[in-house]
Order: sequence, then C-alpha cells, then structure tokens
Amino acid sequence: MLFQPGKGIFWGVVLVLAAGGLRPEAANTGSFAALSSPQIVEQMRLHNLARTEGLKQYKALRHYSVVYKGYSSTVAARMDVEVNYNASSGKSFQIVSQSGSKFLLDKVLKRAVDSEKEASRDPAATALTAANYKFHLLGSENVAGRPAYILDVEPVTSSKFLYRGKIWVDAADFALVKIDAQPGKNPSFWIARTLIQQSFAKTDSFWFPDQNRSETNVRIGGTAVLTIDYGRYRVLPDAAIQSAGAPAVTAATSE
Repeated sequence: MLFQPGKGIFWGVVLVLAAGGLRPEAANTGSFAALSSPQIVEQMRLHNLARTEGLKQYKALRHYSVVYKGYSSTVAARMDVEVNYNASSGKSFQIVSQSGSKFLLDKVLKRAVDSEKEASRDPAATALTAANYKFHLLGSENVAGRPAYILDVEPVTSSKFLYRGKIWVDAADFALVKIDAQPGKNPSFWIARTLIQQSFAKTDSFWFPDQNRSETNVRIGGTAVLTIDYGRYRVLPDAAIQSAGAPAVTAATSE
C-alpha cells in the first residue's frame, strides 16, 4: 500500500466545500537530470515505499480555518486538531479547540476530517501512479532552494477523488513538494470552481504536508476559503515504539 502525500486532506478540502488559482508559473526548462516522466514516477513510487517502511509514528497539531464571504456577510470558524499516526493502527484525530460559526464547524471543518478518513480507505484508487494519471514533464525549477521537476497530471478517469493540474517533485528525494490543481470532476453542481494549492516540507528525513489553501466559488454567490496549517510534526523512531511495546508493523499513511 502506497503513501500518497496530501491525498486525504486534499480531497477533504474539495468534498467538504462542495457540501457547504490554478496559477501558471514560469518553468525553467533547463534539465538538471536526464529523467523522463515515467522514470520520475517510478522514483516517486520507490520513495513512497521507503517512507512507508521508515515512518512508524508521528503526531502533529493542525490548525484549520474557513472564511465564507457572501454578498452581505462574512462568517468564519477555526478548529485545532491533534493528529496521531501509528503504523500498526493508522491515524486518529482529536479536536482540542473550536470557535466561530457552528454551521461552518459542523459542515466544513469537521467534515474535512471525516473526508480524509473516507479518502484513505482505498489508497490505490487515488495514488499518483500511471494507473490513475497521465504524466507530462514540463520542466524544472527551484522550490524553497531545492531543484524540483514540474509535471502536468491528468486523471485517466473522471473522478472527484482525482485531480488535474501541476505537481512539483523534489529532484533529490522524489517527494511531492507542491501541488496546484483542480478536481478531476466537479464534486457538486453548486460549485463553480475550486482551486487548491498545497505545499510540503521535510521533517527529519520525511516529507509531510505543510500548508493547504482551497478557494471555492459557489454558484449562488460567495467564496469559501479553507486553509490548513499542519503545524510541527514530531516523529517517533521505530526503536522508541518497540520499547513501548508496540509491534513494528509496516503500513501506509494516507496523509
């Protein structure tokens, strides 16, 4: 089972706002490594397998916020959620604080957490693999001082759990570092457009989602912006888990 960085919360963002900018960037086409898009995708697969083997436990405190601006009013809500991951048991979520509009809390933020769980039930169906996407190498550029490949991704099938747009892949680690995309299929008639931007950062030797911003234009008027700050990750080594009595089991994370 493969790790898909940002997949769960990425689609939590889209599906939740359905219930309640893809921005082109200049690419440096100068090649720093002679790899084709199939070779890059294969290296991503190997990276994900290695991450699955190595990542046994972590925790983080996420900060969710949503602001809806209509014609005559603005409403908002915030929620902090503690996330714990263990390779043997998966992820658990605990709300530690919440404030603002009860409607947005119930219909957007809490559903974002529920949608992440839903999207993680079939990881293979949403993985960044040739089975789900067509890849086209656009070029390369530096992201946060590190060289990265830029790939155009197009879903093979029309699915609300897949997306179309651009991804940036770290040229050394072959991990996702950025996503600019739209849903492969509009999840709701009431949505005119959804633009999602997600960034990733490295903690210890592992890449994790760092920030997510989703802007949804609603057909009846108004704009909803959902942002997620993933906070600081605390990674617990495998040896510490074993000493605590937990079995060392290889499992995937659907972060």
